[in-house]
Formats: sequence, C-alpha cells, structure tokens
Amino acid sequence: MASKLWVLAGGMRFFAPKHMVPTLLVLFGIVVAASGGRAQTLPQYGKDIHLGVVTCAGSSCHGAIKPFKKSTVLQNEYVIWQKKDKHAKAYDVLLNERSKRIARNLGLKAANTAKICLDCHADNVPKDKAGKTLQLSDGVGCEACHGGAQRWLGTHVAIPDHKQNVAAGLYPTEDPVARAKLCLSCHFGDQNKFVTHRIMGAGHPRMPFELDTFTAIQPAHYRIDSDYAKRKKIANGIQTWAIGQALAIQQTLDAMTDPKRNRDGIFPELVLFDCQSCHHPISNLRWQPRKGTGLPPGVVRINDANLIMLRIIAKRVDPKMSEKLLNETIALHQASTKGMDAMAKAAETLKQTVGKLVGIFAKHKFSSADMKPLLEGLIAEGRRGEFTDYAAAEQATMAMGAIIEAMRKAGVINKKQTAALNEALGESYKAVEKDDTYRPETYLAALAKVDSVLKSL
Repeated sequence: MASKLWVLAGGMRFFAPKHMVPTLLVLFGIVVAASGGRAQTLPQYGKDIHLGVVTCAGSSCHGAIKPFKKSTVLQNEYVIWQKKDKHAKAYDVLLNERSKRIARNLGLKAANTAKICLDCHADNVPKDKAGKTLQLSDGVGCEACHGGAQRWLGTHVAIPDHKQNVAAGLYPTEDPVARAKLCLSCHFGDQNKFVTHRIMGAGHPRMPFELDTFTAIQPAHYRIDSDYAKRKKIANGIQTWAIGQALAIQQTLDAMTDPKRNRDGIFPELVLFDCQSCHHPISNLRWQPRKGTGLPPGVVRINDANLIMLRIIAKRVDPKMSEKLLNETIALHQASTKGMDAMAKAAETLKQTVGKLVGIFAKHKFSSADMKPLLEGLIAEGRRGEFTDYAAAEQATMAMGAIIEAMRKAGVINKKQTAALNEALGESYKAVEKDDTYRPETYLAALAKVDSVLKSL
C-alpha cells in the first residue's frame, strides 16, 4: 500500500505522507475558512510582481505629509512607516556591527547580500517578481506585508471593495489568522526561512513574539472607523491574542515534524527548546517540578510557552480540548526524552489538536464575559508553577497586557481601574525585563499584585 497520497484541496495538489493527510486537510480548511474561501499565499511567495514602496509614496496616494481631513484613509501611511516603523529600517540593521559579526560567524560574505538575512529584513522576492523600482534597501516595505501590487495597485483606489482587492492579490492583514501566519513567517520562521540555533549562536537576538502586543506597538497606518468596519474584519484583542498563540505553536510543531528543520547533526534543532533550560548560571538554583511537563531535572525542555497560553484560552472556550491539550503536551515533553522519532510523532498528534483550536478561536466571539476569567486563568496557572521558565512568564505578561487593554476598550473596567491594573502589571514587566536575571519568585510576587488589584475591582 502506498505510503504517500496525492491530496487535492482548493485547486492545489499536495504529495503528502499518508499519515499527514488528515492534518493537512484540517489546516488547509482553517486557512481557507479564515480568508473568505481561498487559500492565502504569503506575499513573499505570491505570483504578483512587487513594484516597490515608491509606487505608494505619491503625495496624493499614501505619501501625504499630514492625514487628509475628508478621506476615509489617512493618506500619510508612507510617512508613518518611514519615520516610525522599525520595518522601514530592517535592511539598515544588516549594516550595523552586530550584523557584520553574525555574518562573519556564519561564514557569510555580508549580511546585506545574504538570502538568509534578506528574506526577513527586506522584501526579498525572486528576480522575476521584482519590479524595476523595488529596492531591497527599503527594508520590509508595503508589499512585504500587503502583497505584490501588480494587480491591486489600481483597483484598490478605483474599487472600494476589499474582497475584490484581496482577490487581486492584496493580503488580508486585518484577518488575525492571515496576519499571524504572515508575521510569524519572519518572527519565528517557516519552511523556507528559519532562525536556527546556529544563527542565534552567531549573535542573532531572541525572537519573542505575541500577535496582539506586536500589533499594538506597530505604528498604526490605518484608521478603524465605520468605513473600515464596512470593508474589513475587526477582531478584538483577545481573539487576536488567542489566534496568535495557536498559530505560533503550530509553526513550532511544523518545524518539529519537519526532518529538514528539526535536527542539526546529532542534536535536535535547539531553537525549539527553552533557552534558559541551558543558558543560566549553575549557581542559580531555580529548577522545580512542573506538572505541565512531568520532566525530571537536568532535561532540556521544549519551549512550551505558547502551549501554556493556549491551554488557558482553551479552558475558557472548550474545557475538554484544554484537557486534551494538556495531556498531549505532557506526552510531547515525555517523548522528547526518548528520541527524535518519538518526539516528531507526539508533535504530529499535538499539531492536529492545535489546528482544530485555530478554527475554534477564529469562530468564537470573545466577549467581555471571557476577559476577566482569562486574566484569572493566567494568574492561577502562574501560581501553580507553570511560569518558572522565562519564556512562559514573558508570554503571560504580554497576554495580561492584551487582556487589560481589551477590558478597557470593552468598558469592563474604568479609567481608574485600568491604571491600577497597569501599575501592578508594571511589576511583571520589570520581572521579565532581562532573561538572564529572571527569578520565578520575583515574578510570582508580581503576579500576586495583579491578582490583588483584580480581586478588589
């Protein structure tokens, strides 16, 4: 009997291992459902030509010095991106001393000419998709996120129909599933580009990411109003956070089950594991048992920070799925002590559960009734000892910030209560300010302050 099968879905054909067919169909269905019935290809891998930021920068288009008063869009998006958005400086980073050092350590001629760097630090599309005015030195420009403008450049002005523009190649960044997939392709990696442990060892910074937090700190070059609501989908911060967590662990599990990415010589790919399980002073005696792993001391742990967040969200939305997720997470941790094949098999099982949760979260209408219980769930999980690892505490802190802001926007808490919660949360941010000085007991004390304020509301 054949070990591989052809899978036909949405007009796309896959030659896949037989055991992975159900997972591929589940995940394909999620992406299609989240993007209006058609599979979304990331801008970098699309079929359209990228024309460069100059085509968007005209003073009557998106290059105005100030917002237009009577326009439904700001019109000064290019200026906001150029002056305030770090994506505009992504290529320039490749010219600094740290990048030069990384390039030397990796045996590269130069960071600003190496594909491994340009794929995330610029709009680095294949030559046949690069228009004459596309400049790599522009960094992560308009089309790196919104898709090659060859077909939609004119229609998005002439036709105020977002669905038609998406059909013409515009990438739907307003959809949290599509946005998570796009952001994580660089802020974690995908099958074509991936920040490995070797790259980290050469000097690349850590890659923490949380979708709602990063969306909030991104300089907004759009105006959410009634016109925006008519044209596009608006997801609240809780849904964005939930979907971001699910897609993040999905990407991790994809790498863990990919033979081309899940190992490095005799070792597994160590970027998939918790950094601080190795990188902390031996004199820092901070190990303690965690029910969520079931692992003994001295074992290099898989980075399960996103799985912890996912479990908290699932407990609110679908308790049975949360229990299933916990059991499969523990099974993954246990399998990691047995060998690569066992770990990949456990990761494959877990990936199917996570894929189902993406669909559940995309459909769930996260309301004000969900917000306080989710915040309480985060605090409770921390007090049970699940945030002893730095990465989990970091994710929990960003999650609490996202929930508090969502509570404020929904009117669940007033201005005074918001200020009180954010002041208490400030202690958590201080506790995770530096990974090398993180202490679980300090973080627990910070969590207790948030808990105290929350109970007083």
